[in-house]
Amino acid sequence: MCLPIFQHFDSLFGGHCDPARKNPSGLYYLPACPYDASDLYRLISRVGALFDPSILRNNGAGAEPATVREATAKVPANDGPIGEGGRNKHLASLAGTMRRRGMSETAILAALVQENQEKCSPPLPDKELKTIARSVGRYAPAVPDYPTPLPPSEWQKPLTEWPDPIIPGMATLPDIGTDLLPGWIGEMAKAVALHTKTPPAIAVMMALSVLATVLQRRFEVAPWGNSYTETLALWTLSALLSGANKTAVVNALKRALDTWEKLKRDRMRRDVARVSSEREVATKRIEALKIQAGKAKNAEDREKLRAEIQQELEDMPAELIPPQLITTSITAETLEQLLVDHHERMAILSDEGGIFQTMSGQYSGGVANIDVYLKSHSGSSMRISRAKRKAFLDRPALTFGLSIQPEVLVDSAKTKRFRDSGLLARFLYVLPKSNVGKRNVREIVDIPETIRAAWEANIHSLLDSMDLPIGAPKVIPLGDEARECWLDFCEKVEANQGEGSKYEHMTDWTSKLPGAVVRMAGLMHIAMHGAHTTSIGLDSMERAVMLGRLLTKHADAAFSLMGATKTEGDAMHVYRWIKARGVAEFTKRDIHKALQGRFRTVEPLSAALKQLAHQYVISQELTTETGGRPSAYHLVNPKAL
Repeated sequence: MCLPIFQHFDSLFGGHCDPARKNPSGLYYLPACPYDASDLYRLISRVGALFDPSILRNNGAGAEPATVREATAKVPANDGPIGEGGRNKHLASLAGTMRRRGMSETAILAALVQENQEKCSPPLPDKELKTIARSVGRYAPAVPDYPTPLPPSEWQKPLTEWPDPIIPGMATLPDIGTDLLPGWIGEMAKAVALHTKTPPAIAVMMALSVLATVLQRRFEVAPWGNSYTETLALWTLSALLSGANKTAVVNALKRALDTWEKLKRDRMRRDVARVSSEREVATKRIEALKIQAGKAKNAEDREKLRAEIQQELEDMPAELIPPQLITTSITAETLEQLLVDHHERMAILSDEGGIFQTMSGQYSGGVANIDVYLKSHSGSSMRISRAKRKAFLDRPALTFGLSIQPEVLVDSAKTKRFRDSGLLARFLYVLPKSNVGKRNVREIVDIPETIRAAWEANIHSLLDSMDLPIGAPKVIPLGDEARECWLDFCEKVEANQGEGSKYEHMTDWTSKLPGAVVRMAGLMHIAMHGAHTTSIGLDSMERAVMLGRLLTKHADAAFSLMGATKTEGDAMHVYRWIKARGVAEFTKRDIHKALQGRFRTVEPLSAALKQLAHQYVISQELTTETGGRPSAYHLVNPKAL
């Protein structure tokens, strides 16, 4: 090296130059670093411009290199310790900033160790810090004037800011809080959500389905006060991953219905037994008379026996059937019979999605029989004509309260008739964010007995006020203020429907939304004010309208999910694995081994990874030379964690 140049730099850097080094990048070394740690620093040269070496000056032992100070300044400051869930993202962002400013992997790791110890609580393991530093170290620096130890052949992707990822099937959806439900209804929903450690939206929707189970067919709401009415049957569907404790929510809220049914059965047991025996005796008597009539020798004897048979039939008491409010997965034929037997009202409350398989024709030779479901949502009359059964249903009412896995919802959309017939458009969907992995397992929160007792007492009171047999439903109009609130909402919905509109892809759902809002308002108002209420008030309507607005976003996500291809579904599954573990990089082998239950072969996994790369969730497949077979891996966009 030219002695004058060496002397110049030696004077600038306070005698820390190394005259034995021929590589200019090794001209200067930091006092606090090992003598041969040349990859901790860079020599910047600019063609046509004076080089200012002061940017690399270390003002004494313990001082931060300028690049570290500048990189850290680019990262938003945290007022307190960075806890679990934010550590990887913070350190990955800091590492990316330092790499763009030209720092090497070793220097980045040193800075990450310090940042991790000072700000992360608890600190990440050193292994994860090395993974982050190694990940960003494979990128070329964003500043082209910095030399790099990586050959151009390994610059597989220039390091720039990651674009915002398109998270598969994971649009940010609004929370649905229990405060949207009034009084004792909201208190119970909140207590159930805390007790089961589940998102409040599940309890909100199941509580509404329980109210619908109690009030449907008995009441209808007339928005205009004329012949147009909405029944109070309600279809709700919550989609959440397995293991989220959905069953506990369903059981806690429907227990009041179960206990009421049991009380009625117990009270009717003697009467049911008496009537059953009377019917059996009458049946046997009729059979005996039929045999005698067949053997009669003349018309007079036969007519006498026929008259006796008729009298026995007329005197036979009607079958006494204990009341039943709910069922689970049943065929269309069984549902028809239940509607006939139980005053044209029934509810399906379940934490499983088997009902979709039943509706699609699993037990009827693959032929989907869904007419009874559709008509029981709208309250349309229907005739039942079977081989041994004929009946007429005037205004049947069916409520759904389902809490199922998202995959079941996706599978249901494969039955074309479900969408074409409007069946899927009748559900109110919620897709809450799962809190599995974030629950405090040491915390036990019981449902307060006062809240549980109030819920059960009010549900039982509403059921006990039911007159049997149920005649024509009581029609309740909207109050003037409630009607204006509803019409304002209707106008906004209408403005976003139709060709080229915001919700063109789900107009079948939004067209039913105003009616669903009327139903929710009616349920909340009657539950709070009793069966003798004369009109639906503003408070109930405002709550229902807010629910309708929030549910619209959830329905949009649900229909996007149902329209997803298999590859998109696989990509969602892979993304959930990445996010749950917060990894900065992974190999295809790692993820194939972890998810081998879903990916039996590597082809669908490769397609899913390609999909995620196109959506900027992960990088394209990268390779690194390890001295043997090249190792393939993917980097994870920190913004997706």
